[in-house]
Amino acid sequence: MGFAAMRAVRLPPFQAVRAAIDASLRHGDATLDSTARSLKISSRTLQRHLGRMGTSHSEILAEVRLNIACHLLVDSRKPLSDIAKFLGYRNARRFSRTFVRLMKIQPVIYRQQQLVRKGKSGMPAQKIWRD
Repeated sequence: MGFAAMRAVRLPPFQAVRAAIDASLRHGDATLDSTARSLKISSRTLQRHLGRMGTSHSEILAEVRLNIACHLLVDSRKPLSDIAKFLGYRNARRFSRTFVRLMKIQPVIYRQQQLVRKGKSGMPAQKIWRD
């Protein structure tokens, strides 16, 4: 196939990629393939595109997971094991280790500190949580 036969692919902006990863994670399938499918591009094209932006699917996924984790820790009373499962971690221990590595604080302590700071005892996070 020559260059003339190749079709131009419209590459999504960073925020669209991030939103697709977020949506994939919330539906329980945050893989590179599912994200690429939702953006209507190939996995390899998405990898190259993110590489040119200086990032990767796994980096954005980690960022999205951390953001959701912080919200769930503060805005829900869900146990760490449920939050870990929702975010796609194998278990609460793995989730806690990753959270500590990225935030330099244990998730339970983060939750306590944020709740004290906000002066509340925790409200349901219905916008984020899927049952």
